[in-house]
Amino acid sequence: MDARCGRAPSKIPEAALSSGGRKMPLLGLGTAASPPVPPEATKLAVLEAIELGYRNFDTAALYGTEEPLGDAVREALSRGLIRSREELFVTSKLWCSDAHPGLVLPALQKSLKNLKLDYIDLYLIHWPVSSKPGIYEFPIKKEEFLPMDFKAVWAEMEECQKKGLTKSIGVSNFSCKKISEILATAKVPPAVNQVEFNPLWQQKKLKEFCGDHKILLTAYATLGAKGTIWGSNRVLECEQLKEIAEAKGKTVAQICLRWAFEQGVSVLAKSFNKERMKENLEIFEWELTEEENKKISEIPQSRGCLGEDYISVHGPFKTIEELWDGEM
Repeated sequence: MDARCGRAPSKIPEAALSSGGRKMPLLGLGTAASPPVPPEATKLAVLEAIELGYRNFDTAALYGTEEPLGDAVREALSRGLIRSREELFVTSKLWCSDAHPGLVLPALQKSLKNLKLDYIDLYLIHWPVSSKPGIYEFPIKKEEFLPMDFKAVWAEMEECQKKGLTKSIGVSNFSCKKISEILATAKVPPAVNQVEFNPLWQQKKLKEFCGDHKILLTAYATLGAKGTIWGSNRVLECEQLKEIAEAKGKTVAQICLRWAFEQGVSVLAKSFNKERMKENLEIFEWELTEEENKKISEIPQSRGCLGEDYISVHGPFKTIEELWDGEM
């Protein structure tokens, strides 16, 4: 079916979130680029993705991609690539310097202005740490980290949802312990926890914990986040994954994405290359065998994103172990 008819050419499976009533497509396009790309490149990639059938788009205040994503949505509507904004699922994130009582709502309103949208579908706390208000920079200066008031910040996230500015709310890079802190006072529990998740970091404990609390895990760095400050080729160069891909006539990327999909998580894949975007969509008509899954389950595990940029002797997390609560 042609995208211009208002229907996605490739139908991506969806999952209902625990709050907000919206269904989230289980494969989405990430827009974080390191180093940053020109806004026009992001806009073009999003438009091509919409034409291919993507309906789930992930951005953040920090990425600098909210505006070009919003421009692409407007153009997609004007060109008839989609019939209404409701066909899209848009996620953005609260940056550390805005993770303070009194700043959450203005931060979301600023993101909505950048996106030129009346609402987003999902708003996430980007990291479980705050920083000095009013400063947007990365990396954050070590002396500017502050402990987050989880109770107050989450209450304001709930208020954003209550006002209809976001359909659902959630977290990103949160450990089991830190999610428990949110759950202890939450009236609306997080619908999503977006974390690193791939065959080399399978997050079994966190996945089980989130499942028990009806929190959908969303995977970033499913292919290892090559090209980012901390990412590497380690996933795509994994020998076990290469062997499975070769035997199956698939790419290693497709094996990783299919594996994550079969784990029952939603998956973000960041590629602005049209052919790779197309390949990433071709994971729904086949499945991994029991033997292949067993082989993947036996891959040695290690975290790729250590989060060293969020560690500081001046902040709440002085070691990597404290940031992840020992989930290493």
